[in-house]
Amino acid sequence: MTNARKDEMAEDQAPRDEMAEAPELAQAPGFGELEALRAERDELRDKFMRALADAENSRKRAERDRREAEQYGGTRLARDLLPVYDNLSRALDAAGDEHGAVAAALIEGVELTLRELRNVMTKHGVQPITPKVGDVFDPQHHQAMFEAPVPGTKAGHIIQVMTEGFMIHDRLLRPAQVGVSSNTGA
Repeated sequence: MTNARKDEMAEDQAPRDEMAEAPELAQAPGFGELEALRAERDELRDKFMRALADAENSRKRAERDRREAEQYGGTRLARDLLPVYDNLSRALDAAGDEHGAVAAALIEGVELTLRELRNVMTKHGVQPITPKVGDVFDPQHHQAMFEAPVPGTKAGHIIQVMTEGFMIHDRLLRPAQVGVSSNTGA
């Protein structure tokens, strides 16, 4: 390294206050050029740091978007499969015990299909919300389809469950559809 280069580096590292204190340096030839270079360096360093921060933010955003796509990418398909789940459940409820002996193979097939559908949904993070009669109505997970004053129940408690609700990971896919007591006397 040449002596001239060493001198430039030493000057570059010297605090600017020293130059303000030494007015004879401000009069030296090339001082304005040196200050201009320092200002340009500082500006470029600032731009570089901002670009680096933007790149890091973009990386984090892309990672978050990737995770969300992985977890919630099947939301539309899952939502479209819910009526199939509901219909299979209704078919089993309608078959009941009186038809069990006549159509045992058919009922068993529907049960196996429903069980497989539940397993696939669980594998992909879809969990049922299964309220029970007597549970407290939760507007975050339930949708009130009707209100009725039913004796022996408390206001705001579930009196009937029409359909199960579903969550996909931590998001609501479909609320459970329920009837709610409006009984004010109990």
